[in-house]
Amino acid sequence: MTAETTRRHGGATGPAITPDELARAGDLLGRVSRAFSDRVVGQERLRTVLLVSLLAEGHVLLESVPGLAKTLAASTLARAVHADFARVQCTPDLLPSDIIGTQVYDPRSHEFETQLGPVHANFVLFDEINRASAKTQSAMLEAMQERQTSIAGEIHPLPTPFVVLATQNPIDEEGTYLLPHAQMDRFLLKEVVEYPTPDEEVRVLDRIADGTLGREARATPAAIDLPDVAELHDIVARVYVDAAVKRYIVDLVDATRHTGRVLGPELGGYVDVGASPRGTISFFHVARALAVLDGRDHVIPEDVRALRHSVLRHRVHLSFEALADGIRPETVIDAVFAAVPTP
Repeated sequence: MTAETTRRHGGATGPAITPDELARAGDLLGRVSRAFSDRVVGQERLRTVLLVSLLAEGHVLLESVPGLAKTLAASTLARAVHADFARVQCTPDLLPSDIIGTQVYDPRSHEFETQLGPVHANFVLFDEINRASAKTQSAMLEAMQERQTSIAGEIHPLPTPFVVLATQNPIDEEGTYLLPHAQMDRFLLKEVVEYPTPDEEVRVLDRIADGTLGREARATPAAIDLPDVAELHDIVARVYVDAAVKRYIVDLVDATRHTGRVLGPELGGYVDVGASPRGTISFFHVARALAVLDGRDHVIPEDVRALRHSVLRHRVHLSFEALADGIRPETVIDAVFAAVPTP
Protein backbone atom coordinates (compact mmCIF):
# COMPACT_ATOMS: atom_id res chain seq x y z
CA MET A 1 0.00 0.00 0.00
CA THR A 2 1.40 3.39 -0.98
CA ALA A 3 1.72 6.30 1.44
CA GLU A 4 -0.98 8.19 -0.48
CA THR A 5 -3.37 5.24 -0.29
CA THR A 6 -2.73 4.87 3.43
CA ARG A 7 -3.27 8.59 4.03
CA ARG A 8 -6.48 8.71 2.02
CA HIS A 9 -7.78 5.64 3.74
CA GLY A 10 -7.08 7.00 7.19
CA GLY A 11 -4.44 4.38 7.97
CA ALA A 12 -6.78 1.39 7.59
CA THR A 13 -5.79 -1.85 5.89
CA GLY A 14 -7.81 -1.59 2.69
CA PRO A 15 -7.32 0.17 -0.62
CA ALA A 16 -8.59 3.66 -1.29
CA ILE A 17 -12.01 3.92 -2.92
CA THR A 18 -11.82 4.12 -6.70
CA PRO A 19 -14.07 6.27 -8.93
CA ASP A 20 -15.57 3.06 -10.36
CA GLU A 21 -16.53 1.90 -6.88
CA LEU A 22 -18.18 5.24 -6.12
CA ALA A 23 -20.09 5.01 -9.40
CA ARG A 24 -21.15 1.47 -8.55
CA ALA A 25 -22.36 2.58 -5.10
CA GLY A 26 -24.29 5.44 -6.68
CA ASP A 27 -26.00 3.02 -9.06
CA LEU A 28 -27.01 0.60 -6.29
CA LEU A 29 -28.27 3.38 -4.02
CA GLY A 30 -30.14 4.93 -6.92
CA ARG A 31 -32.03 1.67 -7.43
CA VAL A 32 -33.07 1.54 -3.78
CA SER A 33 -34.00 5.22 -3.81
CA ARG A 34 -36.21 4.77 -6.87
CA ALA A 35 -37.91 1.74 -5.28
CA PHE A 36 -38.63 3.90 -2.24
CA SER A 37 -40.04 6.78 -4.30
CA ASP A 38 -42.27 4.37 -6.24
CA ARG A 39 -44.12 3.51 -3.03
CA VAL A 40 -43.66 6.51 -0.71
CA VAL A 41 -44.71 10.02 -1.68
CA GLY A 42 -42.31 12.77 -0.57
CA GLN A 43 -40.50 12.10 2.73
CA GLU A 44 -37.07 12.76 1.22
CA ARG A 45 -35.43 13.19 4.61
CA LEU A 46 -36.90 9.88 5.77
CA ARG A 47 -35.53 8.25 2.63
CA THR A 48 -32.06 9.59 3.45
CA VAL A 49 -32.30 8.31 7.02
CA LEU A 50 -33.28 4.83 5.86
CA LEU A 51 -30.53 4.72 3.23
CA VAL A 52 -28.00 5.72 5.91
CA SER A 53 -29.29 2.91 8.13
CA LEU A 54 -28.75 0.49 5.24
CA LEU A 55 -25.20 1.72 4.60
CA ALA A 56 -24.19 1.92 8.26
CA GLU A 57 -26.12 -1.23 9.29
CA GLY A 58 -27.64 0.74 12.15
CA HIS A 59 -31.05 0.66 13.78
CA VAL A 60 -33.60 3.44 13.26
CA LEU A 61 -36.47 4.64 15.44
CA LEU A 62 -39.27 6.38 13.53
CA GLU A 63 -41.66 8.55 15.53
CA SER A 64 -44.78 10.39 14.41
CA VAL A 65 -48.54 10.53 14.76
CA PRO A 66 -50.41 7.71 12.99
CA GLY A 67 -50.86 7.62 9.24
CA LEU A 68 -47.58 9.16 8.04
CA ALA A 69 -46.34 6.05 6.20
CA LYS A 70 -43.74 5.00 8.79
CA THR A 71 -44.55 1.32 8.36
CA LEU A 72 -44.80 1.64 4.58
CA ALA A 73 -41.42 3.39 4.38
CA ALA A 74 -39.68 0.82 6.57
CA SER A 75 -41.16 -2.18 4.76
CA THR A 76 -40.42 -0.62 1.35
CA LEU A 77 -36.73 -0.23 2.20
CA ALA A 78 -36.54 -3.79 3.49
CA ARG A 79 -38.25 -5.24 0.44
CA ALA A 80 -36.06 -3.22 -1.91
CA VAL A 81 -33.24 -5.49 -0.78
CA HIS A 82 -33.57 -9.16 -1.69
CA ALA A 83 -33.24 -10.24 1.92
CA ASP A 84 -35.24 -11.77 4.76
CA PHE A 85 -37.85 -9.37 6.16
CA ALA A 86 -40.02 -9.78 9.25
CA ARG A 87 -42.66 -7.55 10.80
CA VAL A 88 -43.65 -7.68 14.46
CA GLN A 89 -46.74 -5.84 15.68
CA CYS A 90 -45.86 -5.02 19.29
CA THR A 91 -48.57 -5.41 21.94
CA PRO A 92 -48.45 -5.46 25.76
CA ASP A 93 -48.90 -9.25 25.81
CA LEU A 94 -46.03 -9.90 23.40
CA LEU A 95 -43.51 -12.30 24.96
CA PRO A 96 -39.74 -12.48 24.40
CA SER A 97 -40.20 -15.93 22.89
CA ASP A 98 -42.57 -14.44 20.32
CA ILE A 99 -39.61 -12.43 19.04
CA ILE A 100 -36.44 -14.45 19.56
CA GLY A 101 -37.95 -17.95 19.33
CA THR A 102 -38.40 -20.88 21.67
CA GLN A 103 -37.97 -24.64 22.05
CA VAL A 104 -40.85 -26.84 20.98
CA TYR A 105 -41.27 -30.48 21.94
CA ASP A 106 -41.46 -32.88 18.99
CA PRO A 107 -43.44 -35.97 20.03
CA ARG A 108 -42.09 -37.94 17.08
CA SER A 109 -38.45 -37.63 18.06
CA HIS A 110 -39.14 -37.09 21.79
CA GLU A 111 -36.77 -34.13 21.67
CA PHE A 112 -37.02 -30.36 21.89
CA GLU A 113 -36.40 -28.43 18.70
CA THR A 114 -35.46 -24.78 18.48
CA GLN A 115 -37.76 -22.61 16.42
CA LEU A 116 -36.19 -19.23 15.69
CA GLY A 117 -38.37 -16.15 15.97
CA PRO A 118 -38.93 -13.30 13.52
CA VAL A 119 -35.96 -11.32 14.83
CA HIS A 120 -33.73 -13.73 12.88
CA ALA A 121 -34.15 -11.76 9.66
CA ASN A 122 -32.04 -9.19 7.85
CA PHE A 123 -34.61 -6.44 8.27
CA VAL A 124 -36.98 -6.48 11.23
CA LEU A 125 -39.82 -4.00 11.54
CA PHE A 126 -41.03 -3.53 15.12
CA ASP A 127 -44.30 -1.66 14.74
CA GLU A 128 -45.27 0.48 17.77
CA ILE A 129 -42.28 -0.74 19.74
CA ASN A 130 -43.32 1.22 22.84
CA ARG A 131 -46.32 -1.10 23.26
CA ALA A 132 -44.03 -4.03 24.11
CA SER A 133 -43.40 -4.74 27.79
CA ALA A 134 -40.08 -4.10 29.51
CA LYS A 135 -39.32 -7.82 29.55
CA THR A 136 -39.85 -8.11 25.81
CA GLN A 137 -37.83 -4.96 25.16
CA SER A 138 -34.91 -6.51 27.06
CA ALA A 139 -34.92 -9.36 24.54
CA MET A 140 -34.88 -6.83 21.73
CA LEU A 141 -31.99 -5.05 23.45
CA GLU A 142 -29.76 -8.14 23.31
CA ALA A 143 -30.58 -8.67 19.66
CA MET A 144 -29.94 -5.03 18.71
CA GLN A 145 -26.66 -4.69 20.56
CA GLU A 146 -25.14 -8.17 20.59
CA ARG A 147 -26.60 -9.27 17.24
CA GLN A 148 -27.46 -12.60 18.74
CA THR A 149 -30.21 -14.29 20.75
CA SER A 150 -30.13 -16.79 23.59
CA ILE A 151 -32.61 -19.68 23.56
CA ALA A 152 -32.34 -22.31 26.29
CA GLY A 153 -28.73 -21.36 26.91
CA GLU A 154 -27.76 -21.68 23.25
CA ILE A 155 -26.46 -18.66 21.29
CA HIS A 156 -27.92 -18.02 17.85
CA PRO A 157 -26.12 -15.34 15.76
CA LEU A 158 -28.30 -12.99 13.75
CA PRO A 159 -27.82 -12.69 9.99
CA THR A 160 -25.76 -10.02 8.24
CA PRO A 161 -26.93 -7.39 7.59
CA PHE A 162 -29.23 -6.98 10.57
CA VAL A 163 -31.22 -3.75 10.80
CA VAL A 164 -34.08 -2.96 13.18
CA LEU A 165 -36.64 -0.45 11.92
CA ALA A 166 -38.89 0.49 14.84
CA THR A 167 -41.88 2.82 14.91
CA GLN A 168 -43.62 4.49 17.81
CA ASN A 169 -46.62 6.75 18.26
CA PRO A 170 -45.90 9.56 20.76
CA ILE A 171 -49.50 10.62 21.43
CA ASP A 172 -51.10 7.38 22.70
CA GLU A 173 -49.96 6.65 26.26
CA GLU A 174 -52.46 3.97 27.30
CA GLY A 175 -50.95 0.51 26.97
CA THR A 176 -47.47 1.81 26.20
CA TYR A 177 -44.11 1.46 27.94
CA LEU A 178 -41.44 4.13 27.95
CA LEU A 179 -38.36 2.94 26.08
CA PRO A 180 -35.39 2.78 28.48
CA HIS A 181 -32.44 5.05 27.74
CA ALA A 182 -30.19 2.00 27.31
CA GLN A 183 -32.34 0.80 24.43
CA MET A 184 -32.80 4.25 22.91
CA ASP A 185 -29.02 4.61 22.77
CA ARG A 186 -28.81 1.49 20.60
CA PHE A 187 -30.63 3.25 17.77
CA LEU A 188 -28.26 4.84 15.31
CA LEU A 189 -30.88 7.44 14.42
CA LYS A 190 -34.23 8.68 15.65
CA GLU A 191 -36.25 10.40 12.97
CA VAL A 192 -39.40 12.41 13.66
CA VAL A 193 -41.62 12.06 10.59
CA GLU A 194 -43.47 15.25 9.65
CA TYR A 195 -46.81 15.76 7.90
CA PRO A 196 -46.71 15.79 4.09
CA THR A 197 -47.26 19.01 2.19
CA PRO A 198 -50.69 19.61 0.57
CA ASP A 199 -49.19 18.89 -2.87
CA GLU A 200 -47.78 15.59 -1.61
CA GLU A 201 -51.18 14.59 -0.18
CA VAL A 202 -52.76 15.26 -3.58
CA ARG A 203 -50.15 12.93 -5.11
CA VAL A 204 -51.11 10.27 -2.54
CA LEU A 205 -54.74 10.50 -3.67
CA ASP A 206 -53.66 10.31 -7.31
CA ARG A 207 -51.69 7.14 -6.63
CA ILE A 208 -54.62 5.56 -4.80
CA ALA A 209 -56.87 6.43 -7.73
CA ASP A 210 -54.57 4.84 -10.33
CA GLY A 211 -53.85 1.76 -8.20
CA THR A 212 -50.14 2.37 -7.53
CA LEU A 213 -50.82 2.81 -3.81
CA GLY A 214 -53.15 0.94 -1.51
CA ARG A 215 -54.73 -2.48 -1.83
CA GLU A 216 -54.33 -2.65 -5.59
CA ALA A 217 -50.60 -1.88 -5.49
CA ARG A 218 -48.19 -4.69 -6.24
CA ALA A 219 -45.33 -5.57 -3.91
CA THR A 220 -42.08 -3.66 -4.36
CA PRO A 221 -39.62 -5.73 -6.42
CA ALA A 222 -36.13 -6.18 -5.02
CA ALA A 223 -33.73 -3.52 -6.32
CA ILE A 224 -30.49 -5.00 -4.96
CA ASP A 225 -29.47 -8.18 -3.14
CA LEU A 226 -27.28 -9.15 -0.19
CA PRO A 227 -23.96 -9.26 -2.09
CA ASP A 228 -24.71 -5.70 -3.24
CA VAL A 229 -25.29 -4.63 0.36
CA ALA A 230 -22.01 -6.25 1.43
CA GLU A 231 -20.27 -4.34 -1.38
CA LEU A 232 -21.77 -1.07 -0.14
CA HIS A 233 -20.68 -1.80 3.43
CA ASP A 234 -17.12 -2.42 2.23
CA ILE A 235 -17.06 0.92 0.41
CA VAL A 236 -18.45 2.83 3.39
CA ALA A 237 -15.85 1.25 5.68
CA ARG A 238 -13.09 2.69 3.47
CA VAL A 239 -14.33 6.29 3.42
CA TYR A 240 -11.56 8.61 4.59
CA VAL A 241 -12.19 10.65 7.74
CA ASP A 242 -9.59 13.32 8.47
CA ALA A 243 -8.24 13.73 12.00
CA ALA A 244 -9.74 17.24 12.16
CA VAL A 245 -13.22 15.88 11.39
CA LYS A 246 -12.83 13.15 14.01
CA ARG A 247 -11.88 15.78 16.57
CA TYR A 248 -14.87 17.87 15.49
CA ILE A 249 -17.19 14.92 16.18
CA VAL A 250 -15.64 14.30 19.59
CA ASP A 251 -15.85 17.99 20.54
CA LEU A 252 -19.52 18.14 19.55
CA VAL A 253 -20.51 15.14 21.63
CA ASP A 254 -18.37 16.27 24.55
CA ALA A 255 -20.11 19.66 24.43
CA THR A 256 -23.48 17.96 25.10
CA ARG A 257 -22.01 16.72 28.39
CA HIS A 258 -20.87 20.20 29.49
CA THR A 259 -23.66 22.43 28.24
CA GLY A 260 -23.43 24.70 31.28
CA ARG A 261 -19.93 25.69 30.21
CA VAL A 262 -20.52 25.63 26.46
CA LEU A 263 -23.97 27.20 26.20
CA GLY A 264 -24.06 29.36 29.31
CA PRO A 265 -26.93 29.74 31.78
CA GLU A 266 -29.67 30.33 29.20
CA LEU A 267 -29.69 26.80 27.71
CA GLY A 268 -26.95 24.97 29.60
CA GLY A 269 -29.12 24.16 32.61
CA TYR A 270 -31.71 22.36 30.53
CA VAL A 271 -29.58 19.25 29.88
CA ASP A 272 -29.44 16.52 32.53
CA VAL A 273 -27.34 13.97 30.63
CA GLY A 274 -25.35 14.38 27.43
CA ALA A 275 -24.66 11.89 24.69
CA SER A 276 -22.66 8.72 25.33
CA PRO A 277 -19.70 7.53 23.24
CA ARG A 278 -22.26 5.73 21.08
CA GLY A 279 -23.22 9.20 19.88
CA THR A 280 -19.63 9.77 18.76
CA ILE A 281 -19.55 6.42 16.97
CA SER A 282 -22.93 7.12 15.36
CA PHE A 283 -21.74 10.45 13.96
CA PHE A 284 -18.69 8.66 12.52
CA HIS A 285 -20.76 5.97 10.77
CA VAL A 286 -23.47 8.37 9.60
CA ALA A 287 -20.93 10.81 8.15
CA ARG A 288 -19.25 8.03 6.17
CA ALA A 289 -22.61 6.84 4.83
CA LEU A 290 -23.62 10.37 3.81
CA ALA A 291 -20.31 10.82 2.00
CA VAL A 292 -21.01 7.74 -0.14
CA LEU A 293 -24.57 8.93 -0.76
CA ASP A 294 -23.08 12.18 -2.04
CA GLY A 295 -20.57 10.34 -4.25
CA ARG A 296 -17.46 11.19 -2.21
CA ASP A 297 -14.64 9.05 -0.81
CA HIS A 298 -14.06 11.38 2.15
CA VAL A 299 -16.09 13.02 4.91
CA ILE A 300 -16.63 16.77 5.15
CA PRO A 301 -18.01 18.68 8.18
CA GLU A 302 -21.40 19.03 6.48
CA ASP A 303 -21.75 15.22 6.64
CA VAL A 304 -21.50 15.52 10.42
CA ARG A 305 -24.03 18.35 10.58
CA ALA A 306 -26.61 16.98 8.15
CA LEU A 307 -28.37 14.48 10.45
CA ARG A 308 -27.38 16.02 13.80
CA HIS A 309 -30.94 16.01 15.12
CA SER A 310 -31.49 12.37 14.21
CA VAL A 311 -28.22 11.32 15.85
CA LEU A 312 -28.62 13.28 19.10
CA ARG A 313 -32.31 13.92 19.83
CA HIS A 314 -32.68 10.59 21.65
CA ARG A 315 -29.30 10.84 23.38
CA VAL A 316 -29.51 14.33 24.90
CA HIS A 317 -31.79 14.03 27.93
CA LEU A 318 -33.45 17.28 28.97
CA SER A 319 -34.42 18.29 32.49
CA PHE A 320 -37.97 18.71 33.77
CA GLU A 321 -37.49 22.47 33.54
CA ALA A 322 -36.78 22.15 29.83
CA LEU A 323 -40.00 20.23 29.29
CA ALA A 324 -41.93 22.77 31.36
CA ASP A 325 -40.46 25.67 29.37
CA GLY A 326 -41.13 23.99 26.02
CA ILE A 327 -37.45 23.55 25.14
CA ARG A 328 -36.95 20.88 22.48
CA PRO A 329 -33.81 18.76 22.08
CA GLU A 330 -33.31 20.20 18.59
CA THR A 331 -32.91 23.69 20.11
CA VAL A 332 -30.11 22.52 22.37
CA ILE A 333 -28.47 20.50 19.58
CA ASP A 334 -28.42 23.49 17.24
CA ALA A 335 -26.93 25.65 20.01
CA VAL A 336 -24.16 23.09 20.59
CA PHE A 337 -23.31 22.99 16.88
CA ALA A 338 -23.27 26.79 16.77
CA ALA A 339 -20.89 26.92 19.76
CA VAL A 340 -18.34 24.36 18.52
CA PRO A 341 -16.03 25.72 15.76
CA THR A 342 -16.28 23.96 12.41
CA PRO A 343 -12.92 22.76 10.99
